[in-house]
Amino acid sequence: MTELDALGPIEINDLFVLLPHRYPFLLIDRIIDIESDDRATGIKNVTVNEPHFNGHFPGAPIMPGVLVIEAMAQTCGAIVANRHSKGKRKLVYFMTIDNAKFRKPVVPGDVLELHVIKLKQRNTIFRFDCNAMVGDEKVAQAIISAMMVDPEDVA
Repeated sequence: MTELDALGPIEINDLFVLLPHRYPFLLIDRIIDIESDDRATGIKNVTVNEPHFNGHFPGAPIMPGVLVIEAMAQTCGAIVANRHSKGKRKLVYFMTIDNAKFRKPVVPGDVLELHVIKLKQRNTIFRFDCNAMVGDEKVAQAIISAMMVDPEDVA
């Protein structure tokens, strides 16, 4: 695989190549506004038929905050893998989640925008400032650190 167009979107079929996640745990639908691995915006269309809404909460569905954080992390992981995989399958693992704040519930019908900006990189370790937005409102934020690894090194 070659690096995808730095200015073009990463569509769902590209995400299947870049990330190991699949339904129901692939939490982004596309990535837009990409600048290498420096910044990007992930898009998650929140729909009522997602399995977590059956129990969180019946009659008042709210997307769990940990899934909002995971969606931010998947956006980071996809742009890191896109930029650094050199045609080989890579995994990106969480290392830290700092300063997480949840400001407003995310509900079915929302379009969740996941704005990620690389703060630092040291070898295969990355640190991102992440903000989740619905329209003009910030709904969550966190600083996420992750490490890119070869799948063969994990087994």
